[in-house]
Amino acid sequence: MAGELLALAGGVGGAKLVWGLSQVLPPEQLVVVVNTADDEEFHGLQVSPDLDTVMYTLAGLANPETGWGITGDTTTVLSALERLGAPAWFKLGDRDLATHIRRTELLRKGGTLSAVTAELCRALGVKQRIVPMTDNRVRTSLLTDQGVMAFQEYFVKHRCQPRVRDIMYEGADWASPSPAFEQALQEARAVVYCPSNPFLSLDPILEVLGVRRRLQQFSGPRIAVSPIVGGEAVKGPAAKLFKELGQEPSALAVARRMVGLCSVFVLDTVDQSLAQEVDALGMRAVVADTMMNTPEDKVRLAKQVCGLASPDA
Repeated sequence: MAGELLALAGGVGGAKLVWGLSQVLPPEQLVVVVNTADDEEFHGLQVSPDLDTVMYTLAGLANPETGWGITGDTTTVLSALERLGAPAWFKLGDRDLATHIRRTELLRKGGTLSAVTAELCRALGVKQRIVPMTDNRVRTSLLTDQGVMAFQEYFVKHRCQPRVRDIMYEGADWASPSPAFEQALQEARAVVYCPSNPFLSLDPILEVLGVRRRLQQFSGPRIAVSPIVGGEAVKGPAAKLFKELGQEPSALAVARRMVGLCSVFVLDTVDQSLAQEVDALGMRAVVADTMMNTPEDKVRLAKQVCGLASPDA
């Protein structure tokens, strides 16, 4: 297949499909644009959780039990920091800290997040292009029943327990797409929305200045894979957020959010009864086994997605 496939991703679910795509496509045909609105500073270091999850996954380093962090990592430094009175609720492993130290050093020397991410990927042997959604600062914050919280405070410190009333993407309305994202928007043959949290992973990317409009006007295939299966999130708080923001969680609810952005919507076999309603939204519903529990599952779904991205699909 000629041309690039542009995948939009964030978090563990997105990383799983990205890994599958990396096994199916030559490295030069895959561009992965990753949510950076989860980024935060801890202990003076710049941490980019979603970028690192995708990077570690493609480098073969990701912890298979959690999907994030580095397999076999230790927390000696974090334990020492806690003993010295520093907060330790954000769990940073020792090898993971090396990534953040290097990222922070390169950023302070004037590198952009795009350039720094490319250098880290080269060092870890990742050949696919993993790029941030923007080189500007965008941060997700949530209005909850316990006040306004930064994303990591809500997600990690409070384990998604506060009730969410609204979600803000601070800085997105003036941030511009990163250079590689901009190029992919112009040149990619197809777009894939990975099964990532609609509110916390995909929306921050879509809210970057001009991106939603550009994707609405994109002329090639646009395939979305539902992160909601049987009314529940495969991982994370997506279903909880749908409920708290006044919508019944379902693959159909996800599809409604993709109207105008998506031409093909992939829903799991357990949700096949929703296919006709998805079709009625103006997109083609495709029923597939979307659960990615094994490497074979990831490759199988990636092959199906790539088939849907073909010009003659």
